[in-house]
Amino acid sequence: MRGDGDGWVIGENGTRHWGRHGAAGLLLRAPSDAGEPMVLLQHRALWSHQGGTWALPGGARDSHESTAHAAVREAHEEAGITAEQVSVRSERVTASVDSGWSYTTVVADTDHPLTTVPNGESTELRWVPESVVDELPLHPGFASSWPSLRTVPLRVLLDTANVLGSRPNGWWKDRTGSTSALLTSLAETLPRTVELPSGQYGWLTRIDAVLEGRARDAVVDDPRTRTILADGSGDDTLAEQAHIDGDLTALVTADRGLRDRLPESVQVLTPSAVLGWL
Repeated sequence: MRGDGDGWVIGENGTRHWGRHGAAGLLLRAPSDAGEPMVLLQHRALWSHQGGTWALPGGARDSHESTAHAAVREAHEEAGITAEQVSVRSERVTASVDSGWSYTTVVADTDHPLTTVPNGESTELRWVPESVVDELPLHPGFASSWPSLRTVPLRVLLDTANVLGSRPNGWWKDRTGSTSALLTSLAETLPRTVELPSGQYGWLTRIDAVLEGRARDAVVDDPRTRTILADGSGDDTLAEQAHIDGDLTALVTADRGLRDRLPESVQVLTPSAVLGWL
């Protein structure tokens, strides 16, 4: 069934863009067996526009649809993936022209590489490791946006006491148990794509949680969480950990004093943003 978005938008210089109300595509990530990020790519049928190149499942947005709805619908039509199988993380306009036409990339995750069913618009659908995506002959539009969409390995430091204290859920009655429950719940959201304040995307497979006081007795039996026990001040330990060179680092806290002690390279996530993962 054809929607009301199907059709070309013609610019003043004669350029054509598919989608009367714009277009959207789904950038879907899943972890490999080793935990590395893979993305689902579509090898476009030769008869299609820019046929023979690799891009994202996507297409025209209908007038009644959000961009996320359009991207997920197109992924269902072109790859057999359902909305229930994906978790949308972010969306970004990755192309726009003076005519008003725009293309939105909807970023989403799934917990394993899904089985796909191609339709006539694809010669192949393939889960591709992020590290080799740019080795394929990419659709020009996707090639230009890919550098801003790909992830980098991300380390997240958790100011556990600050995050725990941001929710008035009675945590003070059992700080140890509440800490264990929080860390277990956060671990279950990993691995995942994280959009950072800088606009970068990070690939997160583990949270490093700093524990102080009675919370040091918390028990989390999940490799996706590493606990770091503070001998004294949790803030001192967090500041020390933030200065360790390595992967791109983000620290989760609302403590302004702690934020002032961080290197410029460390980005800050708010407790509410991370609790939103739950």
